Amino acid sequence: MFNRDRWKEILEVLTTNWFRTVLTAFGVFWGILILIILLSAGKGLENGIRADFGDIATNTMFMWTRSTTKAHMGLPIGRNFRFKTEDVETLREKFPQLRFISPRNQLGGFRGSNNVVRGIKTGAYNVYGDYPEIIQQEPMAITAGRFINHNDINNNRKVAVIGLGVRNELYDPGEDVIGTYIKIQGVNFMVVGTYKKRSSNGDGEEGQKEIYVPFTAFSQAFNQGNNVGWMAITAKDDYPITGLKEGIVNEMKTAHKVHPEDTRAVGFFDLYEEFNRVESLFGAMSFIGYFVGILVLLSGIIGVSNIMLIVVKERTKEIGIRRALGEDPWSIRKQILLESIFLTIISGMAGIVIGALFIYGVNALLEANGPVDMFMNPSVNLGVVSAALVILIISGLLAGFIPAQSAIKVRPIDALRTE
Repeated sequence: MFNRDRWKEILEVLTTNWFRTVLTAFGVFWGILILIILLSAGKGLENGIRADFGDIATNTMFMWTRSTTKAHMGLPIGRNFRFKTEDVETLREKFPQLRFISPRNQLGGFRGSNNVVRGIKTGAYNVYGDYPEIIQQEPMAITAGRFINHNDINNNRKVAVIGLGVRNELYDPGEDVIGTYIKIQGVNFMVVGTYKKRSSNGDGEEGQKEIYVPFTAFSQAFNQGNNVGWMAITAKDDYPITGLKEGIVNEMKTAHKVHPEDTRAVGFFDLYEEFNRVESLFGAMSFIGYFVGILVLLSGIIGVSNIMLIVVKERTKEIGIRRALGEDPWSIRKQILLESIFLTIISGMAGIVIGALFIYGVNALLEANGPVDMFMNPSVNLGVVSAALVILIISGLLAGFIPAQSAIKVRPIDALRTE
């Protein structure tokens, strides 16, 4: 089947008219290249968005209180209320499907007033009163020392874990921070650890300028009593938090005498629901990439089929002579199919190679100039490339099938009369 004379004939046919062959091959080349670029761009965007989510527990919701909009049980409209530490125990008891319930309090904020002092240096940072479980919900890399633990909680220890952004602003380069003290709104806290959050934009800027202290020490130092500013609630893997959300919110409404139809009093953000929307977006982007790429590739395949019909037409007399000399129709059909497959695969492989070089170049630029927001590490799965090769082979067969059938239908006597 793959003898030397046959392949010599294939090359002679395809090189007889170089310009026509190159234009025909360009359609397949361009189709596979567009497919690779679209899929790699979609993957780069997906990687960037996933990096922004980081390792955060996505089966999580955040819940806080706002003023009421309906009067209820003799209580007025516009009433303000706060979650309490007792609410945490209530939720643990009523909802065994929950994995973590982390009450939080907060001081400061972005562009807030200076609330942290060390020596003559000051800074404005987010300060969180947290439980140790928060590191499971909002993962971070501990770069030195440790994170807060339950002994800190039980003993009301005034310890703090600071971000690298805080360390860089309040400490000199190379200075050991573990065991030193910072003053948060006039209260001394000993630094027991430093952290770095992972994100697509390097250090994450404001994410590295946060301070974590034990919830109990925070409440004691800043006169919060048993108040809770907001909660981070994570469900177990088999229980989507979206399905538990309504029951959790209603339980808090009941506990704080809020009207059941008051939709504003308890605020929440469902991270799981948002993440699923992003996942759906990834699927849609992938579908569009495949759809557009395959359409462009299909137009190239049609071009190959058309050019093979022209080649068959030009070789009508040759085919007639071969038939008259007794050549098997299957041999002629096979010749046309091999020419079609060869042209399709060569042009498709060229598209794959150029696509791979394009992706390599983009990654090199990103590495040299730093990551771009919401876009990183564009790539194409090896399985996609393998599937593309299979598509090319099948497409080559389909592109050559009609011309091959046309070739064997030529009657030798009619072909010999052709001028």
